[in-house]
Amino acid sequence: MDKEKIIDIFKSTEALLEGHFVLTSGRHSAAYFQCAKVLQFPEHLTAFGSLIAKQFAGQAPDLVITPAIGGIVLGTEVGRQLGVRTIFSERKDKRMVIRRGLGIEAGEKVLIVEDVVTTGGSVREVMSLVKQAGGSIIGVGVLVDRSNGTISLHDNQYAVVKLEAVSYEQGNVPEELAAFPIQKPGSRF
Repeated sequence: MDKEKIIDIFKSTEALLEGHFVLTSGRHSAAYFQCAKVLQFPEHLTAFGSLIAKQFAGQAPDLVITPAIGGIVLGTEVGRQLGVRTIFSERKDKRMVIRRGLGIEAGEKVLIVEDVVTTGGSVREVMSLVKQAGGSIIGVGVLVDRSNGTISLHDNQYAVVKLEAVSYEQGNVPEELAAFPIQKPGSRF
């Protein structure tokens, strides 16, 4: 599936939004990928999940883990296609944790799946949890890499689509973007 087809899918499902957004990372952007809008359609969820699952099938992961909330649907589909257990981490008191009786066994080969990466902060937090539990990270699969490949999280990293979606630090937002009302659709707000 080529980049233009993927962008068309995001636009047709209203998953690519335009405006003034504060991203989960805290950065400001004129574009926002609301992956839940595209992943609600089984045909897109299956297709995107398949691209990630095929990329990592040869490494035979034992487990898929995703940060909540954005990665859960995609991670579950990737885990289903790989035939492996899938869990998620979530924030509690502003810290990423694994709870609800879920866990990682020492020595398990773990694939981390996320819907959108801008700075990679949430994925890095999950990576830390995997390492603390004694798991072995075999790779990171992402639906949308907003950094256009500039964020390196793992030697074995795959993104369905890499885009350069410009974002700005809080104090460096251009006037034309600052003129729009701020929206905070991310899961940390």
